[in-house]
Amino acid sequence: MAYISQNNMNSKVAIYTRVSTRDQSPEMQLRDLRKYSLQRGFEVYQEYVDIGISGTKSKRPALDEMMEGARKREFDTVLVWRFDRFARSTQHLVNALQEFRNLGIDFISFQENIDTSSPMGEAMFTIIAAIAKLERDIISERVQGGLRKARESGKILGRPKARIDVRKIKKLKSEGMSIREIAKQTTYVDRNGRKRKASKSVIDRILRQNN
Repeated sequence: MAYISQNNMNSKVAIYTRVSTRDQSPEMQLRDLRKYSLQRGFEVYQEYVDIGISGTKSKRPALDEMMEGARKREFDTVLVWRFDRFARSTQHLVNALQEFRNLGIDFISFQENIDTSSPMGEAMFTIIAAIAKLERDIISERVQGGLRKARESGKILGRPKARIDVRKIKKLKSEGMSIREIAKQTTYVDRNGRKRKASKSVIDRILRQNN
């Protein structure tokens, strides 16, 4: 149940909403958040609305504008309809909540009934941060496991090296041929499998590395 607190009077709130497609309307979200703000005694500083923006997009005009306002301390609280309307990932949510905390700005998610100004909201922030770390650890472990498996099966990781006959280059050099002349007689297969003429700088580097 929402409530009116004297401590909230004149507290400025930034409302953020997002819909994924242009045929959707943010009005339902805005209606709920306006009503909630009225019940809490908040003064709505500004409504930031992204329309037709996917939740996975890192750049969102309205969200970017709101975050800029937060960094200037133009409002005291950020109010969103639901976590997934605001954050594109758990890590993004954690980073934003941490930034709000450092700025002294509260964060409220209407649907999840989370308010970081309350003890329960602080506890939820800790839980969310732990989940984000767990996700990172799981992904890292899977990547490392995949690399180990690839190596054990004999796969060569990374881009293939350019194939060039170093012994031939050294032999030509020992016969007194100049770097320019060696380059004219040397071809190699590059990393993409294309045959190329060797440059003087390539020949010079190979000779210096194989003295």
